[in-house]
Amino acid sequence: MAAGVAIPSLLNGFGVRAHAANPLSRMLGDFSSDTDHVLVVIQLDGGNDGLATVSPLDQYNRLANGRPNIVLPENSLLPLSGAPDLALHPALSGLHSLYHDGQVRIVQNVGYPNPSLSHFRATDIWMSGSDADEYFPSGWAGRYLAYEYPNFPIDYPNPDMPHPLAVEIGNSVSLSLMGPQTGMGFVIPGTDDYYQLLAGAQTPAPNTPAGEQLAYVRLIAQQSRTYAQAIIDASNTVTNQKTYPDTALAAKLKIISRLIAGGLKTRLYVVNIGGFDTHAQQVEAADRTTGIHANLLRQVGDAVKAFCDDLQYLGTADRVAGMTFSEFGRRIASNFSDGTDHGESAPMFLFGKPVAGGVSGSNPQLPLVPTVNDNLDMEFDFRSVYASVLRDWFCVPQDDVPGILLHEFPFVNNLFQSGLACVSTDVHDAHQAVGKSLLNCRPNPFRERLTLDYETAGGMTLVQILDTSGRIVATPVSTWQGKGQYQANWDAGNLPAGTYFCRLVNSGQQQTKTVVKTGG
Repeated sequence: MAAGVAIPSLLNGFGVRAHAANPLSRMLGDFSSDTDHVLVVIQLDGGNDGLATVSPLDQYNRLANGRPNIVLPENSLLPLSGAPDLALHPALSGLHSLYHDGQVRIVQNVGYPNPSLSHFRATDIWMSGSDADEYFPSGWAGRYLAYEYPNFPIDYPNPDMPHPLAVEIGNSVSLSLMGPQTGMGFVIPGTDDYYQLLAGAQTPAPNTPAGEQLAYVRLIAQQSRTYAQAIIDASNTVTNQKTYPDTALAAKLKIISRLIAGGLKTRLYVVNIGGFDTHAQQVEAADRTTGIHANLLRQVGDAVKAFCDDLQYLGTADRVAGMTFSEFGRRIASNFSDGTDHGESAPMFLFGKPVAGGVSGSNPQLPLVPTVNDNLDMEFDFRSVYASVLRDWFCVPQDDVPGILLHEFPFVNNLFQSGLACVSTDVHDAHQAVGKSLLNCRPNPFRERLTLDYETAGGMTLVQILDTSGRIVATPVSTWQGKGQYQANWDAGNLPAGTYFCRLVNSGQQQTKTVVKTGG
């Protein structure tokens, strides 16, 4: 993880540099304290078929014309109160139950202009929040965490934030959680690794000279891994949970619920479920309500229902919301392999007690006889959903949201219940103050010139200007300097207006500040 500075992994005892200089007592917080709002993001990996997931009943005949070999029987679909022309896949009974409890919001026709239909590129776009022709090295959630904790990883963990900023259950930290200068997430590689950690077990080292060295490295890493100890302590405070289905996604959500109830102040959790690339055999010919897609949706719906029930049981439901996304939808018409090919817009789900139940947007408009080239039009940009989550769930001031998303988007109103309590300004200010700020770039925004105030520990010192793709466009400072505080002036010259990153690199440390150059 070249970009990661504080992303310890639980896999086989290895971890990126932990903060051994911070005594364990500084790490462990009061688990009974208010941990503010939490967001759980579920990625439906592969491109979910939105029209089978949420079907427009007012255009059912057109849908049947376009996908005669896979269309679900109309009488099998689950109707939605307050949305008589819309219905859920019959496998989504768990989500359907939550919807009727007012805990699910469906956002229709979500996409972005000129979408990519490549799995890899489209995933990068959704995780980073870039335009189709932009390449951001950071993720939308990582930039939010960098906004809230601007000096991370310097002086972390600390008494105000003793726990991981974000937790991802997967092989590595995803682009979503990459900040402007470092990864902002803590990785739990899998559910087995989590329970091995709690039991103090790990895969045995091989009986070789290299294996002896590996065992020693593991020992040192285990002693210094303070975040892992927080995971253990939080988990040990929760001894009873509701019953979950026996699926991989449910097992991940069960861990997250346990950590939240155990008192982790972690803001973001990220998990995924794969298999949604249903080009073939999306349904069973004998019963179209069954098949690959139905099995996947059942796992999602039942896992989310169990998760929300568990949050309520553990007393944390008021502080937790969830969101699903997939890198793209699928075509209106089916193919000849009883499947669907890569498409464009699709629905997103928000779920949880704080969510305002219902539907945002209108039913997609389908051609009379859809062809394999027809796609769904976009109604909401996915970054508008992100913007609304930042403003209405994480309480980011509206004027600050464009600086996190690096673009300005309209908001999608009424995704969350009105009157939600936010973290106090004092807590936010405390997060801003943690970690000594070594770099200040002013004024911000600026028009032509930028004053750079920075502090170096001595040695080679770099102050660089990067664009949103990560390309270095200027290096105002590149020299050996003695320890101390310095100031430099940078003339932006003919650099176009836009968002840039001002980065200090010195003595193995980096700090990055976002700056905006205005036109005129």
